[in-house]
Amino acid sequence: MSLAPTLSLDQATKRTWPVLILGAGPAGALAAHEIARRGVSVLLVDRSAFPRTKVCGCCLNGVALAVLAAVGLESLTTHLHAIPLHEVLLHAGRHTAQIRLPSGVALSREALDTALIQAAIHAGAEFLPGTHAIPKGVMGSETLRQIKLRQESYSGEVSTSILLDATGLTSAGSMGWPGSRVGAGTILDKDESYCPLGQIHLHCGKGGYVGIVRLEDGRLDVACAFEVQAMRLAHGPANLARRILMECGVKVPDGLAHARWRGTLPLTRVAREIAGHRLFVLGDAAGYVEPFTGEGIAWALTSALAVASLACQPWSPKLAHRWRQRQRFLRRGQIFCQGVAWLLRYPVCSKAMTLVLSRWPKLAEPIVRSLNHSRLSLSPEVIVR
Repeated sequence: MSLAPTLSLDQATKRTWPVLILGAGPAGALAAHEIARRGVSVLLVDRSAFPRTKVCGCCLNGVALAVLAAVGLESLTTHLHAIPLHEVLLHAGRHTAQIRLPSGVALSREALDTALIQAAIHAGAEFLPGTHAIPKGVMGSETLRQIKLRQESYSGEVSTSILLDATGLTSAGSMGWPGSRVGAGTILDKDESYCPLGQIHLHCGKGGYVGIVRLEDGRLDVACAFEVQAMRLAHGPANLARRILMECGVKVPDGLAHARWRGTLPLTRVAREIAGHRLFVLGDAAGYVEPFTGEGIAWALTSALAVASLACQPWSPKLAHRWRQRQRFLRRGQIFCQGVAWLLRYPVCSKAMTLVLSRWPKLAEPIVRSLNHSRLSLSPEVIVR
């Protein structure tokens, strides 16, 4: 069943909201949860109905789990029967490396996003799904921002003191990096003979990589990063995924060719602005790089936690400056991930790295530790309770 709105658009237009959040993905939903927990009225808006199917972001690493624990949601993944992750199998050519993971879980986005929204509602946030923000419909004044919202049979204008843009890769304020890979993926029916529980399979080949993990309900999540030209030459994502899997000498999952594939905008993106007058941009909308084993969700959740304390304060231009400083801190992990992505673009590099790690797997520990290290210990810099 769809997650019901907590009020109508007509009701929303009759109030002035201290905080309005566009986008109810992990970043927007957790920000709403934290703002509501502080006793501030917040309206969470999304164009989609929930639960919704999404292929990307089905792995939560150690940082993501630490953020959930920090806000009192440490039991969320357990209640949703998330699959604990303990290993990455990296394939390149005919080489395979087994890399141990210190923590992490696999969980469908249908379950994760819905649970985070429900937690936000329980904390006191209002939720309005199936509602579009009209392009160029955000206007400003000294004390308020007005956002035009539209549903199928009604449109109206909502006023807010603080606007949070958590609309993800589709944000009007972000643009793709030249030459960036695009995302593509699908979810396949349950196949217990493929990809054991607790493993992430990462297959690198010419034109991109194919990541596969088993979800809590047994389905296979297939998430890929492909070069646009390689995907065109292969006549679609299914054919390119199949070719990469065959290059790695692994079985092609049943149903891959006939599955319904979803695509994304370029995965490496930069934001035109991450803060403005009564505006904070967070999550994927604030900039994104190609992830591997759950980094994307970790960045989204961390940014939500970091913005909450700022959004609850009376507006001052200094808050925009402080958010830019915090985003620079959050950007550090993305730069490291971007370097790994650059190496894996080249088959010679990916094969050499996989061969070395297959013989000396402990060399991967610093990389894994960096990607899974929680920076919440630096709370004075990122989180102000």
